[in-house]
Amino acid sequence: MDFKASIASALSAACALPAEELINWLETPPSPEMGDYAFPCFRLAKTLKKAPPVIAAELAGALTLPAGVKSARAEGGYLNFTLDKAAQAKAVLERVFAEKERYGGSNVGGGRNVCIDYSSVNIAKPFHIGHLPTTVIGASLYRIYNHLGFHSVGINHLGDWGTQFGKMIVAYKRWGDRALVERGGVDELVKLYVRYHQEAETEPSLDDEARAWFKKIEDGDAEALELFDWFKAITLKEVAEVYDILGVTFDSYAGESFYNDKMGRVVDELREKGLLKLDQGAQIVDLSEYKMPPCIILRSDGATLYATRDIAAALYRKDTYDFAKCLYVVAYQQDLHFRQWFKVVELMGYPWAKDLIHVSFGMVSGTEGAFSTRKGNMVKLRDVLSAACEKTLAIIEEKSPGLEDKETVARQVGIGAVVWSSLYNGRIKDVVFDWDAILNFDGETGPYAQYTHARACSVLRKAEYVPAASIDYSVLTDAESAAVIASISAFPDSVQEAMEKNEPYLVSRAVIAVASAFNKFYYEQRIMADDKAVRAARLALTDATRSVIAIGLGLLGLSAPERM
Repeated sequence: MDFKASIASALSAACALPAEELINWLETPPSPEMGDYAFPCFRLAKTLKKAPPVIAAELAGALTLPAGVKSARAEGGYLNFTLDKAAQAKAVLERVFAEKERYGGSNVGGGRNVCIDYSSVNIAKPFHIGHLPTTVIGASLYRIYNHLGFHSVGINHLGDWGTQFGKMIVAYKRWGDRALVERGGVDELVKLYVRYHQEAETEPSLDDEARAWFKKIEDGDAEALELFDWFKAITLKEVAEVYDILGVTFDSYAGESFYNDKMGRVVDELREKGLLKLDQGAQIVDLSEYKMPPCIILRSDGATLYATRDIAAALYRKDTYDFAKCLYVVAYQQDLHFRQWFKVVELMGYPWAKDLIHVSFGMVSGTEGAFSTRKGNMVKLRDVLSAACEKTLAIIEEKSPGLEDKETVARQVGIGAVVWSSLYNGRIKDVVFDWDAILNFDGETGPYAQYTHARACSVLRKAEYVPAASIDYSVLTDAESAAVIASISAFPDSVQEAMEKNEPYLVSRAVIAVASAFNKFYYEQRIMADDKAVRAARLALTDATRSVIAIGLGLLGLSAPERM
């Protein structure tokens, strides 16, 4: 039974407003004593020309309470609904057991495509800690959209074009060694890149040499292309290993170079539609009417820019995938860039411009400021993941030396801690990278949620749990049981809201809510009670908790260990 929908229907009958609208008005009160759902009557004050407390009192008297709703009380400007706890327990747990791993999901997406552009690493540059937010936020959104019936298309828009490749070729030909690069991989390429910029400070002619080599790439020179493809292969091999560690996958690696032959369409179309203007030799789209600087499409030398490439990519993705949404998981510093070219697509007459969404996030910087590949002060993501696993293994060795397969658990928990660090707060928050902070397992962390899952598994294992043929749900009406059930009941709404707002942290907070409620239940109520009916009901609640935490962790990209 969907109590929220039932309450909305009852309200609809009483105030003659659509239930589809009213259901979105229902809130969760700040404390359980106030009820399970609250309807703010302030929204009706203007329409009904009455004070909210009067409206609440009148609605309380006029409502026909749906099945499973115990009471409706007017309190100030709110109408607070309290559910029958046994009925709620029955409805929630039966839904969890019926839907299994699909709990919290839906078919709201109807199989429509959602393109998600995330991670988008740069060729010949390290996969560093700054790539963590875009990678794990994008991967989590990929899973969340799939869970809600969409078909996610994960796109790694590789940074595989630009004059930096001319610089890399110059550096390699002057100071590089093929065998050394083969052994050292991206690390060796970074050393060459850093040296290039050091040498260029006193030898500016290097920049002319770099531009010449990049022109050779553009013109299809055999040697230039061979080196370009080699740098790319080295990078992709290394990043693939990190993606494998994180459990992150993509459906497309079409990067910047993929669109080389697709930008002519953009330029021609903009010219045909009268949107291009000449400005100091450059071709621009004037956006002053929209209080933005011009969007440069072609430089004075005829070269295209990121905006040109992004417009070409958007057109290609719409033609190829016919997306319902196209998300770009990119740091907020690029906000103006996205607003500019999104507006250009709109001015081109494409109604789907509204479906282009910049999913911004805060930057990751070091304690001494921003990271820079040119300066060589990068913290590699692989090193962070390795350190987290090593720390976790040390903790396990100390606290659970007899644990089976300690290395696997350490890997699951350590990696989970790192992933969680980018998913427990709103996206837009800037983060200063700190080893101690990111590897701290105390508090509302991924390891805490994983441990709660393992605890539930342990209870079920020791009980040799077999689902009971019937459950007396009246047993689950104490405060602790009711709190667990309420948190499980709220989980699907959290997943839906996470999709609507493109905020995975709403799922992580929902997981913590379930874990916290269960741990209190675990300490306050004896799960293995002597009474068979009580034991069966509490074990069923434990099983439902285990299932929901596992689903939530999976949506975030964390493993759910059964032993810790």
